[in-house]
Amino acid sequence: MSTHLLVLAGGVGGAKLALGLTRLFPPPVLTIVVNTGDDEVFHGLYVCPDLDTVMYTLAGVVNEETGWGVHGDTWRVMEALDRLGGETWFRLGDRDLATHLRRTELLHAGLTLTEATRYLCERFGVRHTVVPMSDDPVRTVVETDMGTMSFQEYFVRHRYVPRVQRLRFEGAEKAQPSPAFIDALAQADALIVCPSNPLLSITPILAIPGVRARLAAVPGVRVAVSPIIGGQAVKGPAAKLLEEVTGEPASCVGVARLYGDLCTHVVIDQQDEERRAAVEALGYRVTVAQTLMTSEEDKVALARLVGRLCGALP
Repeated sequence: MSTHLLVLAGGVGGAKLALGLTRLFPPPVLTIVVNTGDDEVFHGLYVCPDLDTVMYTLAGVVNEETGWGVHGDTWRVMEALDRLGGETWFRLGDRDLATHLRRTELLHAGLTLTEATRYLCERFGVRHTVVPMSDDPVRTVVETDMGTMSFQEYFVRHRYVPRVQRLRFEGAEKAQPSPAFIDALAQADALIVCPSNPLLSITPILAIPGVRARLAAVPGVRVAVSPIIGGQAVKGPAAKLLEEVTGEPASCVGVARLYGDLCTHVVIDQQDEERRAAVEALGYRVTVAQTLMTSEEDKVALARLVGRLCGALP
């Protein structure tokens, strides 16, 4: 039986599976490593969209309609800022702003991002270990037919309409994995890659020097859950990006190609049963299941399946 599961996550899909896993496994069993390539400074505040989405989801306060932000949040600060002529294209709810204010205070006081994340998770009642991929700044930069822009400009301001030519992860070449990530790499019996956007949420983690090789060396099962169902992303630009960056139609096959030597197993959705043989031809063991998570029962069921594949559940 596996004793430690290393989980890579980012975005709404990653947070959903992470929630399911926390329903099945006690805190010592899981380390959830989250992408920070999306991080940005807005209004002088350090904002961590993927970390916050995972934290809010595990805390039970996430806005279920959007998958991000805080349930029942209000927008009075943004409304007032708009009246004052400030930029409000990246909208932050009032309660969400409190998180960014406190994080920024902690960072200015000398805490690392890992330490600030641990503090915030404790305040939100999250008992499982949620850590940034690195305490060093790594920024996803998007080169498009409309010019080079930050990820948030591409994703939020331009609603991921521009055609992407290339993704760069500035700072990755100098970054180190966070201390808890290093510990998890040493302890991991299995690897779980959540159904997060492969290019935007997982690739930044893999861009840190040495990380991909160390993940590929995790001794047990290394399983990825495809976020593409029937050629479509459940949420966000994953399918569009796969087509633009890799040059092939978006599918679970394309996701499997991206993870190459990283994983041993892939979970694909029932709608993609006909693509099973193509994924198997890439050298994976393939499991077909319902991967769309619209309820907590769905999240737990998928987590149970993944846990069984990893040998962590009977």
